[in-house]
Amino acid sequence: MQLNQFVSNTEFPPVPEAASWIAGRRFSEDKPLIDVSQAVPGYATASAILDHMATVLKERPTSAYGPVLGLPELREAYASTLANSSCNSVTAENIAITAGCNQAFYVAIASLCEPGDEVILPSPWYFNHKMSLDMLSVKAVPFPCLADDQLLPDDERAAALISKKTKAIVLISPNNPTGQIYPPATINSFYELCKSNGIALIIDETYRDFRDQPEAPPHRIFDDPDWPATAIHLYSFSKAYALAGYRVGALAASVAMNHQVTKVLDCVSICAAQISQRAALYGLQHVAAWKEEKRQLMYSRAESFQQAMADGNHGYEITALGPYFAYLRHPHEGIPARVVARQLATSANLLALPGEMFGPGQENFLRFAFANVDSDLMKTIAARLSDHLPGTSQ
Repeated sequence: MQLNQFVSNTEFPPVPEAASWIAGRRFSEDKPLIDVSQAVPGYATASAILDHMATVLKERPTSAYGPVLGLPELREAYASTLANSSCNSVTAENIAITAGCNQAFYVAIASLCEPGDEVILPSPWYFNHKMSLDMLSVKAVPFPCLADDQLLPDDERAAALISKKTKAIVLISPNNPTGQIYPPATINSFYELCKSNGIALIIDETYRDFRDQPEAPPHRIFDDPDWPATAIHLYSFSKAYALAGYRVGALAASVAMNHQVTKVLDCVSICAAQISQRAALYGLQHVAAWKEEKRQLMYSRAESFQQAMADGNHGYEITALGPYFAYLRHPHEGIPARVVARQLATSANLLALPGEMFGPGQENFLRFAFANVDSDLMKTIAARLSDHLPGTSQ
């Protein structure tokens, strides 16, 4: 049989590819594997959430289908975390609950774009965004974010890429893969750019709970009562509540768009798992102190990583650093990052992702996702980078 060419031509998922580099290997106790390839919390779900899940697991509604757009009480509770209280700009009707943020992005693109449309993606980009566009036959237009600009997107350069086929610009803040937190002014300027051009701003804030000033608004999009005409907001409960495997995310958009989203969700999942939604709801309502503790833990890990890398003997340069990620320029001129990453995996027992997985022009970079690595291992990471030189016979 002939398979779908758009799926066949889509790159293979990067995390499984990286895992294949170490498949079947056994690691010694004196040099265990340090895996910084995937952004996943290294701690367990809050015990209060687990206890709650154990209780509701026995209830009949937990194993039944739920509303396609999600539990009404979760939609309402989540909307209240986004809304500007002075104008009640986000309501439950704006919210769709999805099986993770990846699904939120996929159903948003499927509802917004037709084959041949264009979406502007800042590069380095999140690889699953690019893969989703490719599978849906939507052209990803690379928009380079330069290391000299701290990997921040520039709205003037983005404006030059807008064409008659452009349907959206995508932003991720805090960013994956760089960890960079975009200033509110940057996000606001992109919102105005999209609004003035009649295109969508898709903003993925999966890591919004890990900002350095979580009490301050990350932007002013929801201050505008007319935000649904321009903005599509994406979120994941996976990181803040350590629910990655439970797959629960959210999409905020216009009521008209969510009518279309309902059609897509009904085909791909019918609804997000009820147990996952109940876990997310309980997390929103009851574990604020636990969540803040984990936010501080992530920052301590980022600080420990920065301190461990400070001596520079390894030659790697931190070009951006956030609570989950570090984006490093490797020192091995002329050697593609994919080769560097594979050799680090095989010789240093250090598994990171190469820049090529995050878009064009990234051959000199590696992404380190250290959220699952204890602070006391950061010096070991730096030492392994110093002791193992890709491109040599080591």
